[in-house]
Amino acid sequence: MSKNHLVLILTLLGISVACSPAAPTSSTSGGLLKVVATTGMIGNAVEIIGGDAIQVDTLMGPGVDPHLYKASEGDVQRLTGADLIFYNGLHLEGKMTDIFVKLASRRPIIAVAAELDESRLREPPEFAGQYDPHVWFDVELWAGVLEPITDALAAQLPDQADQFRERAEAYRNELLELDRWAEQRVSEIPEDQRILVTAHDAFGYFGRRYGMRVVGIQGLSTLSEAGLRDIGRVVDAVEDSGISAIFIESSVPRRAIEAVLAACRDRGAEVVIGGELFSDAMGSPDSAEGSYIGMVRHNVNTIVEALK
Repeated sequence: MSKNHLVLILTLLGISVACSPAAPTSSTSGGLLKVVATTGMIGNAVEIIGGDAIQVDTLMGPGVDPHLYKASEGDVQRLTGADLIFYNGLHLEGKMTDIFVKLASRRPIIAVAAELDESRLREPPEFAGQYDPHVWFDVELWAGVLEPITDALAAQLPDQADQFRERAEAYRNELLELDRWAEQRVSEIPEDQRILVTAHDAFGYFGRRYGMRVVGIQGLSTLSEAGLRDIGRVVDAVEDSGISAIFIESSVPRRAIEAVLAACRDRGAEVVIGGELFSDAMGSPDSAEGSYIGMVRHNVNTIVEALK
């Protein structure tokens, strides 16, 4: 949901919206700024930029599907106690929209993906005129969310603004280097094998940025169930392309991919599961994949090694 859409909803509900960021609350003066992020990708960026001045609480951990996520009573309490809330937007956390609307008049709530240039967002025809929310799969595009995060933190803690901006710039440079690395690695795959088959259509930005055709069994959202027609369509694509590997996702049940695998083998195609990709959630915090950069590196290396 864009900022304009949120303002419209709040207006219709009779909730006032401040045009400027809310003033720091009592928790900012007595200690660390309390920040809540919905996904690990956002939380990781906020932690890096905020440093020791903030305390970040991420709602959705490893293996959690944000499309299906429903906030618990404890989550609502965490959101209510936050000074600042970051979420992806673009309908990724669709089931949490009502909560964000209710809280928006009390503290700043920033939809980081909704701040990106709309001309760079994917608008697949099958997604009913909405934008694809999986913007983190284009690393260079994802670097664009650092600015709204930095601005929001600086508005709450102006005396730390210079430090926030320095850390954001350093992290942005890391991401741009990662983007170049990913492009080089994908180029190692033969052109006729650059076809990425996954459980749902989360990798559209990845395919557009790094030159791969992406085939998902389910659509952009996992709210819709995969049917026999979806399975058949993907099996046809695998058989026609002659690729040797398809991929499961950490936050999506593997049964649909396994159904594709079984159907391919029934037709005599030699296909294997090439590995597990992190799509809508990062890995465990104590693993390399528990950071955004580590997650991207894992995904790219897994794809390249299975297909090249």
